[in-house]
Amino acid sequence: MTRPGNVQELLGAALAGELGPDPAGLTATSVFWIHHGTRLAGGDVTYLNQYVLVRVGGAFGGCAFEAGEIDPAICREASGSSLGTLLKDAPTPLRTAALDAYLACVAPHRRTPGAEPVTLPAGPPEVRAVARDTAIAGLLDIEPGARVALIGVVNPLVAAIRERGGDPLPCDFNLRTTQWGDPVSRDMHEVLDAADAVVATGMTLSNGSFDTILARCRERGVPLVVYAQSGSAVARAFLGAGVTALSAEPFPFSQFSAEPTVLYRYRAAPGDEDGA
Repeated sequence: MTRPGNVQELLGAALAGELGPDPAGLTATSVFWIHHGTRLAGGDVTYLNQYVLVRVGGAFGGCAFEAGEIDPAICREASGSSLGTLLKDAPTPLRTAALDAYLACVAPHRRTPGAEPVTLPAGPPEVRAVARDTAIAGLLDIEPGARVALIGVVNPLVAAIRERGGDPLPCDFNLRTTQWGDPVSRDMHEVLDAADAVVATGMTLSNGSFDTILARCRERGVPLVVYAQSGSAVARAFLGAGVTALSAEPFPFSQFSAEPTVLYRYRAAPGDEDGA
């Protein structure tokens, strides 16, 4: 298929069998739910995250969502379903996780050309979070003083952007200030219009803002870096089609292990950005 213009086009291509085997013939062996809280040492913010995850064969797909958006009972109802059924009829977070699992099954990150594996070190959450966010910030190619919209605020990533000389423009629905007292905007359009570069979380796939961010970055010609636990294989499909670079972290995510784990960094090939 041609490069997808938005998530709905990508979903349609998957359902039509244009990206791999017919999803109707694949089974979501396991659908499960994680409710996770974290407060890093020295911080004053407790991050509360809910994830729904889908296993298809040897691949997992995941998507974070807002509290109350879906109910844990969905795991009992969806486990063992046809993947095609979930892609057609499931609520957005579960549908996103199912699409992520499908794309990761068709093309695992570990076997995808151009994927750069980055091993996060063993250790406590603070060490692993800093290593992860430094790897993400390393995908930014910015001039000193560049304004970097950060859509989905993680404090170590704010610090990592500053260390690279960037001026963070944080935006988040759930935080009012960063760890250092920087105001956090609730208006995504405000930071998108002011930014020289954009870094966005994969959770934007769940809340429906990803397509808007993608389109705005294309219109303005600014680089878009996605850091994705949610929908890491979904975001990968937009490399060179609005997404400039990607940090893809498949399940099990770094916060669920104290042992070394791997994320995969991608960069669009030079001249591969279509700008449309």
